[in-house]
Amino acid sequence: MRVRLFRSCAGAVALFAIVAFGVSASGPASPAVSFTKDVAPILYNRCIECHRPGEIAPMSLLTYQDARPWARSIKQRVVERSMPPWSADPGHAGKFANDPTLSQKEVDTIVAWVNAGAPKGEDKDMPSVPKLVEGWTIGNPDVVLSMQEEYTVPADGTVPYLYFTIPTGFKEDKWIQAMEIRPGNRGVVHHVIAFSQDPGGSRDAGGEAQRGRNQLGGITPNKTGVTFGPGTARLIKAGSNIVFQMHYTTNGEPTKDRTSIGLVFTKEPPTRTLVTGNALNARFVIPPGAASHEVNASTTFREDVHLTSFMPHMHYRGKDFTYTAVYPDGRSEVLLSVPKYDFNWQLTYVLKEPVSLPKGTRLNCVAHFDNSAGNKFNPDPNKEVRWGDQTWEEMMIGWYGYTRDAGQRETAAAKGPAAK
Repeated sequence: MRVRLFRSCAGAVALFAIVAFGVSASGPASPAVSFTKDVAPILYNRCIECHRPGEIAPMSLLTYQDARPWARSIKQRVVERSMPPWSADPGHAGKFANDPTLSQKEVDTIVAWVNAGAPKGEDKDMPSVPKLVEGWTIGNPDVVLSMQEEYTVPADGTVPYLYFTIPTGFKEDKWIQAMEIRPGNRGVVHHVIAFSQDPGGSRDAGGEAQRGRNQLGGITPNKTGVTFGPGTARLIKAGSNIVFQMHYTTNGEPTKDRTSIGLVFTKEPPTRTLVTGNALNARFVIPPGAASHEVNASTTFREDVHLTSFMPHMHYRGKDFTYTAVYPDGRSEVLLSVPKYDFNWQLTYVLKEPVSLPKGTRLNCVAHFDNSAGNKFNPDPNKEVRWGDQTWEEMMIGWYGYTRDAGQRETAAAKGPAAK
């Protein structure tokens, strides 16, 4: 506010009135912002799926007492747009159903609250806490399946990928509307990928399921559950097993883990089958010191499909990732651009409306890696880097979800996209 010096007693009285009573030439000042009336609704709508007891965030934001000590940090993170986490470039085609980005009004409200001293407000203005199921973000699962025994993670060293088989006991085919993987010990579980293994499916010598394996989904430590769109579901056949691919990281102390998966069944037969595919490149070599090394992968669809989601995957040297559809008529369209890939937030981007890709469409994935000393997360900028399971190595995978109409279920399962 600009304060002018007044040369008369009348001017001084006018200035006093403005300061003391909060009025201006444009009318009364805006009412004070409070936690109960203004901030709690934002947190409840955008944050508490993760920021509540027992979930992946480091602190709860359910109550004023929970949130008040973190007020300045909350302001900083929402102003810099690092919270809620979201990395998609809004300048490209995709509009995403799970975009948690705060509106400018919401950011301004939080900033005003913190700048005012983070007042609590009136208890009568506090909204009701949304109905949440303890331990799950998908609601109450219809069934919970867990590793048959705990696995003891050693104190140190490298643990190779491990595979654990869990019998479902399903006597009939099950259509899955929602699923969530819950590590028993988040501190040592780097990631989990869950597969359904059809009855009679084969396995390799290391225990990994091969023929008849269908990916259900996966998590990194920051992932919550996922609910599929109306009429869309994943199929788990009668007599199938669930197979967990487990990547454990040691933390200096021996500990145990027993990971579980919760499933919610559809109430009505689905009209579309949800499938996971990928375009990957495992033959790259990233030179030492390279600040923006490009790696490409693509897949061509042999049938009409509808894309529903994307999940780019790289490790610590990952810099950016782009998905582009090249249609049979030669037209191209960027479907997702992640200009600042963050290994600590490996997000799944769920399209608000599925994108129709006709037969013959090619999905191009382009990734860049920063193997330079300027990358503060780089394990060793002096090393040549190739594909590998561990985080100090690298991967380049463009995961995506897509649906087929009900009549395509069996034929498509036999075909799948052609990747290269």
